[in-house]
Amino acid sequence: MSVENPSQERLKEILENAKTIAVVGLSANPERTSHQIAKRMQEEGYKIVPVNPTIDEVLGEKAYPSLTEVNEPIDIINVFRRPDQLMEVAKDAVQTDCKMFWAQQGIVNEEAYDYLKEHDFEVVMDLCIKVIHAVLLN
Repeated sequence: MSVENPSQERLKEILENAKTIAVVGLSANPERTSHQIAKRMQEEGYKIVPVNPTIDEVLGEKAYPSLTEVNEPIDIINVFRRPDQLMEVAKDAVQTDCKMFWAQQGIVNEEAYDYLKEHDFEVVMDLCIKVIHAVLLN
């Protein structure tokens, strides 16, 4: 099965209804893309939940070592990890109450996509959440 993203109408609905975004691989370094995108989404009003085992806090938010340790509701899991690491993140994702998995631009893994779809997830791959937000909501 190949990767098929939700329609633009559905992406807009997802972004309009979401309040909390867990950002897997969020860097504390302001030069990194993950930091810049998460900061922008925070400025747009979303609560950011950093998921990175190497940091304690970023963007004023407590960081969690893994998705399975996040103890608050998550609406979107936004992933900044290499494609070969996506399956590991997908396995953690299915252990959460979240059902929306969003892999950033350039990140595609068909095995992880199929696994997530089998677990009733909506899945986005190879799209930047900040760009889609700017195009559909601004």
